[in-house]
Amino acid sequence: MPAVRPVILMVEDHPGFRRIYRELLENAGYELVEAEDGASGYELARMLRPDLILLDLVMPVCDGFELLHRLRGDEVTAGIPVIVFSVMGEPDDIQRAYRLGADDYTVKCLDSSDDVLAKIARLSSPGVPDRV
Repeated sequence: MPAVRPVILMVEDHPGFRRIYRELLENAGYELVEAEDGASGYELARMLRPDLILLDLVMPVCDGFELLHRLRGDEVTAGIPVIVFSVMGEPDDIQRAYRLGADDYTVKCLDSSDDVLAKIARLSSPGVPDRV
């Protein structure tokens, strides 16, 4: 029986970052599901109940701050770990993300891949996820 790979939902509107992180995460043994905006990310989070959400802040339709607020206010998604990864690195943005319930925060750049992988490994739970 094959091992269950932790499922990561990446909510990111930039196709270049999605491509880079898709390769990185799949090579590290994660199953990746992608959403291009916060609205579709919310629906996928409710439906899939992933092991972890990797969340950009600057997106169309529903930005990452609004999505984080919605995720934490929904009993179905409230317990899913969320790592914000964004180009927004100002202290006010980081503090706001933590106040809204982010579990961790990484400023997005190409050199941050090892940092992101370490945070995902720390926050995603191995084994069979609690899915309905």
